[in-house]
Amino acid sequence: MKISLMKISTILIISLFVISPIVSTNQKIKASSPSLNTTYYQFLIITPKEFLPLLQPLVNHKIDMGMTTKLVSLEDVYDQMFWHGRDESEQIKYFIKTAIETWQTEYVLLVGDFRKMPIRYVHNQDILQGFNEPVFISELYYADIYNADGSFSTWDTDNDGIFGEWYDDGITTRAEDQPIDLYPDVAVGRIACINNAEVNTMVDKIITYETTAYNADWSNNLLVCAGDTYPDMPTNEGEENTMHVLENMTEYDQQHLWTSDGTLTGVKDIIKAFNQGLGFVYFDGHANPFRWSTHPPGDHETWIKGLSLITMEFLRNKNEYPIVVVGGCHNLQLDVHFQKIFEDPFFYFTWVRECWGWKLTRVTNSGSLATLGCSGLGMTKEDKDSFSGAGDYLEPSFFYQIGVNDCEFLGDAWKNTLTMYLDEYPIDWNTPAAWDYAIDAKTVQQWVLLGDPSLKIGGYP
Repeated sequence: MKISLMKISTILIISLFVISPIVSTNQKIKASSPSLNTTYYQFLIITPKEFLPLLQPLVNHKIDMGMTTKLVSLEDVYDQMFWHGRDESEQIKYFIKTAIETWQTEYVLLVGDFRKMPIRYVHNQDILQGFNEPVFISELYYADIYNADGSFSTWDTDNDGIFGEWYDDGITTRAEDQPIDLYPDVAVGRIACINNAEVNTMVDKIITYETTAYNADWSNNLLVCAGDTYPDMPTNEGEENTMHVLENMTEYDQQHLWTSDGTLTGVKDIIKAFNQGLGFVYFDGHANPFRWSTHPPGDHETWIKGLSLITMEFLRNKNEYPIVVVGGCHNLQLDVHFQKIFEDPFFYFTWVRECWGWKLTRVTNSGSLATLGCSGLGMTKEDKDSFSGAGDYLEPSFFYQIGVNDCEFLGDAWKNTLTMYLDEYPIDWNTPAAWDYAIDAKTVQQWVLLGDPSLKIGGYP
């Protein structure tokens, strides 16, 4: 038999990468079962090569704190995974899979906005009160590596290039891509940096927090902020959810801003509370990529306006950065940009430079350290026929992980919260789109962590 030189070269190249599937910017790591000679990296940072030098101080800091850390360029990921994955997002996911199996990686930080670091759109359709959101961003895609049987989870079981497909087309009565496991196998966060200045800001914030927050008075402060989310409903849903958070955080110094008792009258109340120093904040209400707001009790026509992209500039909580959870719609819609003014209705506010959650996180010398919230329409128990679950269960569960389960690292709290939700509300993939099970799937699929998943909650001693 004759074998061409091209075929021989191809075999050699493939063999090389099978033996060494992960190549960092500095060295090759052999892909094999863990052994006494294997190097472990708890924390993996993936970034475009332009940000590599700027992130090195963070790597050095993490190693000093005892967190084994590996910095890998996005370009290297693509080079090493060229034979895996149908697109760049799937190549990143395969790389994370190999990192878990080779390095026993537990935390993954993606650095870059949607232009620099790919995002995955999921096609789980909502048809709700006149809204139709067939597509939204899911960062959980990068964390749910394995199916229940241990195989790679593509989120596209019918292999048509449409991920998480669950449409109500009048014919199909179940999800086309099923069953998706959804349980996170690794903790994934993103800092959606657009430029060098934002990378420097986030590196400084993370290092400052981890080296100064321990035993600081401000880091033990908790603020909850809400009003009457659905004034036409008989209960005051937003404030009830904040009460559940307070119940889960009894060891923290608590403060509330509620419209029902006049402690929340407008954005100035929120700015004042921020500027006094906070460790945690929970907002529950309505939102878009530009602003968070809520209502007074029983008054659906009046809006109590909270923080917006503009009023965040008045925050002055330097070096006292809280972890923020926000309940609302599209606060963490990562793909907003100016050109959307020609694509979406003007009042959707998808045409702003950045979404609410990222602006709050990356603003210099103030704002938050990390922000968790929805990339799409924020679902609540009022959206489900069962009248239970969704964000009303998910968001307080995060604070349960902090205040009751004593999670040490931010990514573990995110991961455990999603696991807790799925245990409580398992998905039946053979039900119609836009019904309770699809809403439960979306609730976890759209919950984004903007921040460092390896962050030591409360800082290091």
